[in-house]
This record gives sequence, structure tokens and C-alpha cells, in this order.
Amino acid sequence: MRRITVPERPGWKEQAEKLGFGFHTMYGAPYWDESRAYVFSLEEIERDLEDPSQDLYRMCLDLVDRVVRDADLLGRIAIPLQYHDWIRSSWENSEPSLYGRFDFFYDGTGPAKLLEFNADTPTALYETGFFQWMWLEEQIASGVLPQEADQFNSVQDRLIERFAAMFAPGYHIHFASSKDQDEDRATVRYLEDCARQAGLTPHFVAVEDIGVDDKGRFADSDEFVIDALFKLYPYEDMFREEYGPFLPGSPLRLLEPPWKAILSNKAILPLLWEMFPGHPNLLPACFEEDATPEILKEPHVRKPFFSREGANITVRGVEDNELSTPGHYGEEGHILQAYQEPPKFGEDYAMIGSWIVGGIASGICIREDRHPVTQDLSRFVPHVILED
Repeated sequence: MRRITVPERPGWKEQAEKLGFGFHTMYGAPYWDESRAYVFSLEEIERDLEDPSQDLYRMCLDLVDRVVRDADLLGRIAIPLQYHDWIRSSWENSEPSLYGRFDFFYDGTGPAKLLEFNADTPTALYETGFFQWMWLEEQIASGVLPQEADQFNSVQDRLIERFAAMFAPGYHIHFASSKDQDEDRATVRYLEDCARQAGLTPHFVAVEDIGVDDKGRFADSDEFVIDALFKLYPYEDMFREEYGPFLPGSPLRLLEPPWKAILSNKAILPLLWEMFPGHPNLLPACFEEDATPEILKEPHVRKPFFSREGANITVRGVEDNELSTPGHYGEEGHILQAYQEPPKFGEDYAMIGSWIVGGIASGICIREDRHPVTQDLSRFVPHVILED
């Protein structure tokens, strides 16, 4: 694994604008950065990223099977009691999942280390599945990259296949994201397109416009009943909405399924460590209240059960002062995870996101930042597979 500099494609910004990728630059700084790229060997991809992702996903499913059968554990990870049976039924009925993303630290040496699992509402999907692949094809066509260059990226094909496997042709499915969130809307628009290619009939509804009719059915702002809903909106927030109590009794099909409420929670990190102690891709972790003096003496990272885009992360024991990121998360509880030195290339820290689509490891994305904690404005950098 290494980082290289590459010439940017002429006119790529105009191309991005035409394709709806308007947030390629945010607040005057690049979000998409194709002035550099990360290079991997095929062995690094298969041995160190693809296979561990598949293994970790199986471990996560084992964890769900344990947690749904234990009311104390469901309570400990801050899932409200009124949703326990609903989540358990979702798992026992094998309701299918669409996608998720593991976040790793990996620098080409040693095993990749899991930081967290974005199991419910991960973004950067369009950039990974479409724009990054288009970059590869055009750089090969222009001669910047050799003909044999490849990419670990079957994300778009897998999404289309998954939609086709989950729903009958012509099925109406709603896609929801919050108003005025350009990145979220782009992710949802991309998924709408994948669903359309799978033969489905997509509809968009803003999260704020979802309601419940007098029969307890979910509906959009046009009073169109929602039979199936992909929601780029976290379960912990849905539980707080006025419609939250109607979820368990509704026939609504949800993506992600309710059992993903267990995995979209950093409280799974100590549970995974407890179930699979010493696993090479896991970092030691515990619930904050269980931390021993020995754990607290070592460098570690404090994380809320629920947070997004690197918010409310505190790094302790690495420098004289704590390193913290702002945010409004943490009231449900915190976990402590052993500190892992982030990979650094030049002046930038890099994190790898590994996508799971339909239960299959399907590709990666890379985010980099001058700050060691990846946040919402961290740059997206493409990758390529090349053999020396």
C-alpha cells in the first residue's frame, strides 16, 4: 500500500456538477481529491481487507443472534424496551439487509484494525460505487494508469443485484433523507437509480415529511402509503420521533431492517471483543463503566454509543492534552477502545471504509485528513490495484 500523485482529469469538476456530485468541494476545500491515489496489491486487498471484512460480518451476525435473545444486553446498548420484541422478530424472520461499511486503520503492514461498523446509515456510497470507478476507467483510457489497473469495487453491481433479489419487479419503494443535506440526498438519489436499474419503482420522501395515517400505515406527503422504505436516518433517532411507537405494529418494510439497530451502535465493539478476544482485526474495548485502572492508564479512545462523522470522539494518553472532536452525542453511554496509531501518508491520516452489500465484501473507499479523527469534511481519495 502506498500513495501516489496523479494528474487530475481535465474538466472533472464540470463533469461532477452535471452528474449531481455538487459537493465535490465544500466550504472552499476539496472533498473529492484526485490529485493523489492509494495503490494496493491484489494480495493486500484480498488477504487484509476483503477476507477480514467477510469474517467480521459473520462475527457481527453471531453477535446479533446473541443480543436479540438477551433483554439485559438490549437494554445495556440503549435500545428502548418497547422495540425489543420488534427487533427480535426482525432477526428471527431473516429480514434482509442491503449494505453497511466497516471502518479500518490499515497501512499495508499487519492486520487491518476495526474502528467501527457503520451498519445503518453509511454515506460515501455514490463516490465509491460510481464516481471512483469512473475515475479509474477514464484514467486508464487516457494512459495515466496502465490497462491492467483494477479496483476493489463491485459496489454498484452488488446493489442492483441485491435490490432485484429483495423485491419483485415494479415494486414501489420509498427512499428518505433529511432536507437540506446534500451528501445524504446524493446517496439516496444514487440508491434510487440502482433500484430503478433493478426494475423497481423508486419514490423520494424527505424524512421530515413521513407521517402515519389513521390506520397506522406510514405515508408520504402526498398521502401515498409507504410499503417499503430505505431511510438514511438512524434508528435511535426514529425511536424518538412521534411515529416511533407505530413502528412495531406497522407492515412497513425497512432498509436497513430493525435488527441493524443493534449493529449501528459502538457498544458492539466491547461485545465483539468479549465474544472474540484477541481477534487480529479487533481492538480491545470495554464499556466505560467497566474500565479498570490498567485500561485507563493505556492510550485509548472514548466513543459514544451513537455518533456520526467522527463527532464526540476523545483520544487519551497519546499527547499531553486530550484530543476531542465536538458534537452533541453521548447521553446513552460510552465505550473505550484501545488506541491504534492511524496510518499516515505525508501529512495526512488515512482511514479505509470496507463495504458490505448483501452480506458480501464489495469494495473500499479511502478518506484522509490532516486531523487523526476522520470527520464529515475529510477528503475522499480514489484507489487502484496495481502489481509491481
